[in-house]
Amino acid sequence: MTKINTFSSLIDLYEKMDAAWNATAAKYGFTCNGCQDNCCATLFFHHTHMERAYLRHGFKTLGPVLKKEIRKNAKQFIQAMAEAKNNTEPIRIMCPANKDGRCTLYPYRPMICRLHGIPHQLTKPGGPMVKAPGCHAGENLFNAAYHPFDRTPFYKEMSLAEMQFCRTHGKNQRIRQTIAQMLV
Repeated sequence: MTKINTFSSLIDLYEKMDAAWNATAAKYGFTCNGCQDNCCATLFFHHTHMERAYLRHGFKTLGPVLKKEIRKNAKQFIQAMAEAKNNTEPIRIMCPANKDGRCTLYPYRPMICRLHGIPHQLTKPGGPMVKAPGCHAGENLFNAAYHPFDRTPFYKEMSLAEMQFCRTHGKNQRIRQTIAQMLV
């Protein structure tokens, strides 16, 4: 099985996510151009083997100098996480894949990196719908009106694709990793 076939369902899902995010962001007049409160410095955990494999696939396409720099940054990130383990304040450290304000693995970035930033709603199985605000950079735009952005279908499709990926690749344990942990 080729890498493209391995990741075709994920690539299709990412394209749907990006299109929906872009359409909703356009309704707000919101453009993500980085900011003081950069979401790349937010501690996100990722939970799918498929996304980890795709991120690593993308990492392999980078040149040796950039790979070395990202690995160094990833190790520093993990060390900072360990040092902040008992802090009650959320840790803010730049993602190791971010270079000069841009993601070096942008086409391969995980779901949460794609969906973050704009107000959204999500309905967990058997639970109520929950709404969440967007990032601080768009606060003024987001407060004017709510344009529905339902993450639920993307989470459902990701879950199905992940189950298939895990069956195909013999994965049966759960993961909870940052991008730094995925790349070290």
